[in-house]
Amino acid sequence: MVSTLNTSVIEDDQTSSETAGERTCLTRARRRRRFYSEGDTKLSFRKSAMDAQEPWSSRRSRTMRRKLMWNARQQWKLLGLFEIGNQHEFYEFTCMLKEGLAAAVQNSIDNPPPNELAEADFKMEVNQRHDGFKMRTFAGSVFSHFRQRLGMTEKEYQLSLSSKGLYLQFISNSKSKADFFLTNDKRFFLKTQNKKEVRFLLSNLRVYMEHLEKYPHSLIVKFLGVHMIKIPNQGKKYFIVMQSVFYPDERISERYDIKGCQVSRWTDPAPESQEIVVLKDLNFEGKYICVDQQRAWLVRQMEIDSQFLQRLNVLDYSLLVADQPLHVDERMKSQSFASLIIRTKQSVNGSSSLSFSVPGIVEEESAVLVSEMVCGTEQCQVREVHPGRPIPLQTLGAQSSVESKLQAQNRRLLPSFKNPLHVIDGPEARYFVGIVDIFTVYGFRKKLEYLWKCLRYRGQAFSTVSPDVYARRLCHWVESHSV
Repeated sequence: MVSTLNTSVIEDDQTSSETAGERTCLTRARRRRRFYSEGDTKLSFRKSAMDAQEPWSSRRSRTMRRKLMWNARQQWKLLGLFEIGNQHEFYEFTCMLKEGLAAAVQNSIDNPPPNELAEADFKMEVNQRHDGFKMRTFAGSVFSHFRQRLGMTEKEYQLSLSSKGLYLQFISNSKSKADFFLTNDKRFFLKTQNKKEVRFLLSNLRVYMEHLEKYPHSLIVKFLGVHMIKIPNQGKKYFIVMQSVFYPDERISERYDIKGCQVSRWTDPAPESQEIVVLKDLNFEGKYICVDQQRAWLVRQMEIDSQFLQRLNVLDYSLLVADQPLHVDERMKSQSFASLIIRTKQSVNGSSSLSFSVPGIVEEESAVLVSEMVCGTEQCQVREVHPGRPIPLQTLGAQSSVESKLQAQNRRLLPSFKNPLHVIDGPEARYFVGIVDIFTVYGFRKKLEYLWKCLRYRGQAFSTVSPDVYARRLCHWVESHSV
């Protein structure tokens, strides 16, 4: 009996202690809920008070801005572009780029480049101090002179680089460790480079400029500036500014990075709901660049540019290709008389430092220009008519000094379109074509890589080959994939 009584007493004590413990925990939980509930009530009250103080029109405009920005983010996301907002990791860096580039271009405006460039201009370095960073500009006069040759004003270049619109980050499936940025209008591309690559470009800057002067319609990407930014505790970053090959990019359906080989040259196409990836050689199989009469020009220009890159002892460069369907009105417009006249003048005098007159094309308000295509040929005839004084037809294909210059420079009839040097219009589609990434030198490391890949990929075509083989192979690809 005693043991039974003691046991029941112990159990009652345990039950009472457990009940007291539970009661304490419940009390604490109620206090927590009341505290957080009161906090939420206070926060919601403050928010309601702030909303009450804020005008309705201001709240509406803020909502509209958020909606527009969300739509823009969704659209750019599909293109592999991401807006660099104030929460982005590169926001402060791109703000520095804008400020530094604006000042660098302003220096070129205040100190125009000379008509004749000297050796000192190619070695010139201009340092500018800013709040929190320093910017160095390499060969500023040379690039300013080049931008003028391309028909680009310094003000429009400055406005694009330093506009209030946010920069865009380009994220692709490339193996490159570089950072890629685009200006808000997507006209100019900014890419970080290592010091070795920048030294290579600057050491070959003169021959690069000479090549583009000799062949104004070259497919090689147009470099517009080389800079270095130094940020305390973050070191130095070198970057280049170049024209975007895929500008303007509206209605571009597919983009390709072509190297003329097969090893590792396939990319899984992205689903419709995700960003568009840059496809590669094997993805292009069964397709063609349909440029009709301009095919001979394209093949020849590829030979010229690849031979130049071969002399620089470089390899692993890429041919970027994209296509955009032409609307019916665009096809008709390209063949109109007025369009042919404008395109002829642009092709001869535009995008080049060479300015020489073409028979039948003059700048007189009293003259009326009539353009005609010669049946069965690619020649364009331009007739200049003055009131009461007709002038016979002058054929651009005639044997003349002008024709000799045009043929030697391998010029073509440029399209009346933005970014004409990288755009080729075919019968049904518009193609964007350009050669990029020309900094890989065939040195000792690449030669070792070539030997290793010969053993690893026996009988297969890979990218690391000698510059002469690389050039011939890429030219062959263009010849076999164009009609």
